[in-house]
Amino acid sequence: MIRSSLVTLMQSVSPEEPTVLTSEPAAAPLRPKHKGSAQLFQNPVLERLSHTHIALPVGIFAATGVLSMYYGLTHGFMSALSALGLFLLGLLAFTFVEYLVHRYVYHIPASTPGRAKFQYTMHGVHHEYPKDKTRLAMPPIITVFVASLLFFVFRFTFGSYAFGLLAGFTFGYAMYLFVHYAIHAYSPPKNFLKVWWTHHSQHHYRQDEVAFGVSSTLWDHIIGTMPNKKGA
Repeated sequence: MIRSSLVTLMQSVSPEEPTVLTSEPAAAPLRPKHKGSAQLFQNPVLERLSHTHIALPVGIFAATGVLSMYYGLTHGFMSALSALGLFLLGLLAFTFVEYLVHRYVYHIPASTPGRAKFQYTMHGVHHEYPKDKTRLAMPPIITVFVASLLFFVFRFTFGSYAFGLLAGFTFGYAMYLFVHYAIHAYSPPKNFLKVWWTHHSQHHYRQDEVAFGVSSTLWDHIIGTMPNKKGA
């Protein structure tokens, strides 16, 4: 009797793997809309502050770089040669930070409702409305805060070298904002600059898990996140 029961039980067990049900369905990929703008905040003041003209953040970061370089040189913190080296090092550092932030912060997996809201507010809205020119950069009040924070972090960390490094880093930031705006606002040029448009378009319209560099493709080449030819 016991043997018969065991045989019956074994026959009732399916040899297939059980289906695992997740608590939340996977988020559908955002379909780009080339007209309109999303409402991020119910508060009209916050909603208005989430939009900006690109000239303001570009100007703030460019001015920060110029003032930092000027102050460092005129106050004897660095020579002209060391200033050039530090500037280039700061510029290189920015391209790496740009890559890391875009890949690991802006594209954080939306595994929880909180993460999903954060990801959409920070970057997902840009993927849904890539032609919204007023949301291609941080609002001025946040730009000023970031520029000030960068100065104190660099000064505390690198001492007198901070002025050259900060100049290169913030110049890189301004260049990134300008390039990103140009890619989304204008048609691709018929010259070597077209590579920027093509690279970033792959990220938006074909393979959003690669092509994280915007102002430079350097780190995509080094780390191995260049778009493949099949997705082109």
